[in-house]
Amino acid sequence: MKIYLVALAMVKSVHALSRKVQRWDPDLARQMRRASSSVPLNMMEGWHARAGTRIARFDTAMQEARETIGCLDVSMAIGYLSADECVTDLDRLDHIVATLWKLCRTRK
Repeated sequence: MKIYLVALAMVKSVHALSRKVQRWDPDLARQMRRASSSVPLNMMEGWHARAGTRIARFDTAMQEARETIGCLDVSMAIGYLSADECVTDLDRLDHIVATLWKLCRTRK
C-alpha cells in the first residue's frame, strides 16, 4: 500500500497546482482535481474488491492517472505551469501507472 501514499502525495500537490491553473482555465483546473482525486479512490476500491472488479478499479485508477498526466502536459504546453513545477508529480504519476499496470495483471 506504499503506492497509495504516493497517490495521496500526488493529489495534494496536483490540487495545489490546480489553484494556479484556476486563474486562467477553471474547467482544466476542475478536471485536474477530479482526475487526480479518482486515482487513490479507485485504488482503495480495488484493494477491497473481488478479482474482476479489482482489476476494473485498478484499471480505472490507471486511466485517471494518465488523464492527470495529460492535464499537467496541457497546463505546461499552454504556459499555465512550468516543467519545474510539474516534474515531481509527473514522476509520481509514472510510478503510479507502472504499479497499477502490474496490479491489473496480477490475479488474486
